[in-house]
Amino acid sequence: MSRPDTSSATVETVLPGVLLAFASFAAFSFSDACVKLIEGRLPPYESAFIGAVFGLTALPFVMRKGDRVSDIFHTVNRPLWLLRFLAYPIGIIGSVTAFTHLPMAEAFVLIFLQPAFVTVFSVIWLKEPVGIRRWLSVTIGFIGVLIVLRPGFRELTIGHLGAMFAGLAGAISIVTYRAVPEERRLSLIGAGIMGGVIVCGVVSFPAFRWPDGVEWLMLAGYGLLAAFANILLMHAARLAPAALISTTQYSQMLWAILLGWLIWDDTVDMPMFVGMVLIIGSGAMTLMREHVRNVPGPRPMGGATRIAPVTLTRPDEGR
Repeated sequence: MSRPDTSSATVETVLPGVLLAFASFAAFSFSDACVKLIEGRLPPYESAFIGAVFGLTALPFVMRKGDRVSDIFHTVNRPLWLLRFLAYPIGIIGSVTAFTHLPMAEAFVLIFLQPAFVTVFSVIWLKEPVGIRRWLSVTIGFIGVLIVLRPGFRELTIGHLGAMFAGLAGAISIVTYRAVPEERRLSLIGAGIMGGVIVCGVVSFPAFRWPDGVEWLMLAGYGLLAAFANILLMHAARLAPAALISTTQYSQMLWAILLGWLIWDDTVDMPMFVGMVLIIGSGAMTLMREHVRNVPGPRPMGGATRIAPVTLTRPDEGR
C-alpha cells in the first residue's frame, strides 16, 4: 500500500493540522471525564450505548459524495466486518469500566498498551515481519504494565481488566483495517459505530434505567465530545502527516493527570510515573517504526476505544 504524497505539506498546513489533533485529543479526554463523572450509577454498557447513539452525529461528516447509509453494511469481507462490529462495543464497554473504577491517568496508561497489542496481532494474523526494535518496544510496554499494576503488591480490579480489554479491542480493529485496504471508508468506520449502538443497546435493554438530568448531561458530553473529537481528527489528518499527528494522542495523559487532580484529587506516584514513561515510550517507538516502514493504519475515527488511533490517510480516501 503506497502512502499519499505529503511532500507539499507546509508549515501553513502542518501546524494547523497538529493543533487540530491536540484539540481532538483534548476533546476525547473531556469526553472520558464526562463518563467518569457518572461514577458507575449506570451500567457501563448502558453508558456505552447512549454515548454511541450520540456519537452517530459524526456519521454525516464521514460520508463522501455518493455515499449512502446502507454502505455501512456493504463490505468486501463479512467476517472482518463482523469482527469490527463486535470489537468496538467491547472496547467502549471496557474503557467506560476502566474510567469508572480507576484514576484517569491509570486507565489511560493501560489503554495506551494498544500499539503493543497491534504488533503482536499483526504477526499472528497478518504475518507481518517484525524486527528486533519493534519487539523491544513491545517488551518495554509490558514491563511498564507490570510496574503500573504491581501484581502481588496491590489489588487488581475490574477497572484494570476493562482497560486491557479496551486496548485489545482497539488493536483488533486496527489489524482488521490493515487486512482490508480496499474496504470502503464508511464501512470501516460504520461497522464499529453500529456495533456500539446495536450490541450495547441489546445488552442494556433488559435492565435499562432512564438516566436523570445530570446523567443525561454527562452522557451527552461523553458522546458528542467524542464525535466532535473524531471530526477534528479527520480534518487534522488531511492537513498534516500521520507521523506528526499520531504522537499527539499521548497528550491525553497530561489531560488525564490534570483533570484527575482537579476533579478527583488523584495523584501519580513514582511507580505509576515510571510505568507511564515506559508504556508511552513503547507506543511512540512502535508508531514511529510503523511510519518508517509504511505500515498502513486505520483511518480517522477508527479506534474501538476512547482513544482514536491516528491514521494514515490512504490514496482511496475519497471512496
